[in-house]
Amino acid sequence: MAPIIQVALDLLELDRAVEIAKEAVAGGVDWIEIGTPLIKSEGMDAIRTMRKAFPERTILADMKTVDTGALEVEMAAKAGADVVIVLGSADDSTLLDALRSAHKYGVRLMADLISAPDPVKRAVELEALGVDYVNVHVGIDQQMMGKDPISLLREIAHKVNVQLAVAGGLDANSAALAVKAGARVVIVGGNITHSDNVTEAARKIRQSVDCPDAVEIRCVGTVDQEIREILKEVSTSNISDAMHRKGAMKGIHPLVGGKMVGTAVTVQTFPGDWAKPVEAIDIAKEGDVIVIYNESKDVACWGGLATLSALNKGIAGVVIEGAVRDIDEVKNLGLPIYTSNTVPNAGDPKGFGEINAEITCGGQTVKPGDYIVGDESGVVVIPAERAYELARRAKEVYKNEKRLFDEIKRGGTLSEIMELKKWEKH
Repeated sequence: MAPIIQVALDLLELDRAVEIAKEAVAGGVDWIEIGTPLIKSEGMDAIRTMRKAFPERTILADMKTVDTGALEVEMAAKAGADVVIVLGSADDSTLLDALRSAHKYGVRLMADLISAPDPVKRAVELEALGVDYVNVHVGIDQQMMGKDPISLLREIAHKVNVQLAVAGGLDANSAALAVKAGARVVIVGGNITHSDNVTEAARKIRQSVDCPDAVEIRCVGTVDQEIREILKEVSTSNISDAMHRKGAMKGIHPLVGGKMVGTAVTVQTFPGDWAKPVEAIDIAKEGDVIVIYNESKDVACWGGLATLSALNKGIAGVVIEGAVRDIDEVKNLGLPIYTSNTVPNAGDPKGFGEINAEITCGGQTVKPGDYIVGDESGVVVIPAERAYELARRAKEVYKNEKRLFDEIKRGGTLSEIMELKKWEKH
């Protein structure tokens, strides 16, 4: 029997959710999950609407029930759900009452292991209680921290016989791994719903789960490589959104455009003293970004010779709160440079200052090793300790905006699609 593909509609707008579900079904999706955010936004009407729109499809209601199990299962069942999702970490009394209600109203129960303290042990207990499915689920916030469900799925599959579902950032590659690891139900959210071509994204998942052995498994590089790969794909605007509008430098603009991604080598120096900025070139490694605070906009600490030296070293770019000169040469060389000013005059190499100390540049604190991203919109600073998380969150912003862009191209307006008036404070 072919694995089941379940699309998780974690949206807030019901009309959008119905349209996306139609496109996903056209691509081969079997089951339609009404996500918790949509249920919280629209209530049981979300289930009723999906039931009416898809009378032949299996509809799941992700209630994330943790208490009043019988009542919430009854609500979802009467609204038209075929499967009700409860939290696996709920008390046994809640789950048993939910099961009684499920049997009474002819629906199935899926227990979600998201955030369970000991998911393997709990999966065994849930099977003994009699749930129909156990969902091995790594939540969005956990995904952002680098967790994935496949290794956990493999471990649980060896302990239980209950039908297993799996969820947590799955794409065509990891969906194939999930099937091989024992998943009966493959749950995909953003990699379908945030795609600018939902039908094609669903079709790729369909092909992957139907023929998992034919999928070429990508090699996973280091965390740093993955961070850089994601940051090259997303924009500084995506990153700023992911950081809740933080991280953007003030007063720093592209002098030489081009995408810039790298880890910071910081320089603190004094007006016109270009010794430390130039010495930082020798310290920096290939793929680093030199970030300079020079204090003065009237005397340059960087120019054409420094730029050529940086290019020879493989440096990814330069950010300067201060001034740059030799603009024609710098532009011809093509190294991405972001600065607050340009002037013709330089200072002298006196050697005052520090390299790889914590500095402030463009109003942002920058520490050695922080990730620096620049494009035509400006420069953002990503703290090294949160770089993987924020890169992943920026990727989700990017995917969601691609989907919105596609919907606007079809003739809608941004405010209509996002139902802005509905969410305004009153």
